[in-house]
Amino acid sequence: MNTPENRAAGADPAPPDGRNDAEPLSAEPVQRCGLIAIVGKPNVGKSTLLNALVGQKISITSRKAQTTRHRITGIRTLTNEQGGGTQFVFVDTPGFQTKHSAALNKSLNKTVLGAIDGVDLILFVVEAGSFTLGDAKVLSLLRAGTPAILVANKLDTVHRRAEVAPWLRDMQERHPFAEFVPMSAKQPKDVRRLLQICERYLPEQPWWYSEDELTDRSEKFLASEVVREKLFRLTGDELPYTSTVVIDQFKEEKSRAHGRMVRIAATIVVERDGHKAMVIGEKGERLKRIGTEARQELEKLMDCKVFIELWVKVRSGWADDEARVRSFGYE
Repeated sequence: MNTPENRAAGADPAPPDGRNDAEPLSAEPVQRCGLIAIVGKPNVGKSTLLNALVGQKISITSRKAQTTRHRITGIRTLTNEQGGGTQFVFVDTPGFQTKHSAALNKSLNKTVLGAIDGVDLILFVVEAGSFTLGDAKVLSLLRAGTPAILVANKLDTVHRRAEVAPWLRDMQERHPFAEFVPMSAKQPKDVRRLLQICERYLPEQPWWYSEDELTDRSEKFLASEVVREKLFRLTGDELPYTSTVVIDQFKEEKSRAHGRMVRIAATIVVERDGHKAMVIGEKGERLKRIGTEARQELEKLMDCKVFIELWVKVRSGWADDEARVRSFGYE
């Protein structure tokens, strides 16, 4: 019993476990983790931003609208000296389509709507100084109660910076954004600043993924995406965006020479015979180049030897056929 007889006058009682009160309690490392949706109209730089935030390419990019067609999760884990840190789970979404109502576009829009449900934070990406009807449509999807940050991307393309301030005031009237971040996804310092801002909105909770994971997508999925990116980049605006890629075979083999080897067989699906000829190119040169560039990038991404075979098939009207859209892997 702690009585005046067994303690000095005015002294505090000794802790029952014998620990000195001056010694701090050993606190558990604090971990933060949360979902962050990246939304915006087509071609505002969402995928480029995701790749910059993750620190590695996991989402394909091209100048063609609707290059991104799936919900793609990118993971970035930043640790601190105390053993804690923050895990950012970014969700890249297709650009919300308002011009066409084909089955493919309906599927893509459904993916966008599903991605913004239940997230901790939304990054609404627009081109700095611009606001179109397409931007307005995406903005109307934002849920009340979920904090949203206005990411004014491509700031490096704005010639008169003085015009950005009144534009930002106008944007604040359109939606109660939590913060404004004028930036360029190509500038590492801007990306670091955005990560610091996002961190404040994520709850304290254990990480969902291991520290070294970058995405929840499989290598087979990444293979189809890389082939599709090379297809779009090497055909430019000639080829309709409805063309897609289906992986027919993804087989991992052991190799004495290479350690790990993957064989991939993929089909490029187009809607017309003229598109097929365009993809194949004169004497097959364009198709060969698509395969070569895809193989080289996949070898870097997967750190293994890759063999890839490509075919081109015509499937007229597939983008407006709900059953076929689903069979090609769209939700």
